[in-house]
Amino acid sequence: MNVSVKEQQLIDFSTVLAAAVHDMKSSLNLLQQSIDGLNSCVTADNQPAQQFLSTAHYESSRLNTGLVQLLSLYRAEMENLPINEDECFIDDLLDNIFITHEQYLGHKNMTIEIEQTEDLVRYLDQDLITLLLNDILVNAMRYGSHKLRISAFEEDDWLVIKVEDDGEGYPNKMLASNNVDMQDMKLSNGRTGLGLFFARLIASAHRRGDRKGEIMLSNGGNLGGSVFTLKLP
Repeated sequence: MNVSVKEQQLIDFSTVLAAAVHDMKSSLNLLQQSIDGLNSCVTADNQPAQQFLSTAHYESSRLNTGLVQLLSLYRAEMENLPINEDECFIDDLLDNIFITHEQYLGHKNMTIEIEQTEDLVRYLDQDLITLLLNDILVNAMRYGSHKLRISAFEEDDWLVIKVEDDGEGYPNKMLASNNVDMQDMKLSNGRTGLGLFFARLIASAHRRGDRKGEIMLSNGGNLGGSVFTLKLP
């Protein structure tokens, strides 16, 4: 079937993309439910099966994040990301993130420490910040060894959230490319710049006056590995 030029011009690609992403996310949700169901059938001493489940969880999480990133970046046209800010209780935000990955942490025999200032409340886009932190945490679980740490606190009227692991840390090339432009992104030890570019886009979309959110990468911290820092005004 041939499509005329006029008909092609009537196609809203972002709408088509959104519909495709929605369908793929629905399939991924079913896949993740199946993974959760399998988890209840696998005994703790079945290490090969536990490893397969861990890999399936990680890859499905990456696919889900990638689909949302693709759609959001297209809509933002690589410049500004529209956000929907609302009141957010930070302890609930972090609890929900922990629950999402609780089984994966068990499969990996990893522990996570969550430390936060009590009664932290901020106005932010909870969906986007959750997506950002989920992506960072999944990578920390992949590259960490045994321990993870999430901390949330206020510093000079900024909300600061840190995700730390006890792995080998970020490669030097990644530390040097904190502010790399999208067209200059390179693969580095299996980690791509896309996730960090998207994290920076989400952070900078949160603004208060002349201040805007930012992210920082470093090594060391409390666990000696990677340290991802998110700061929101």
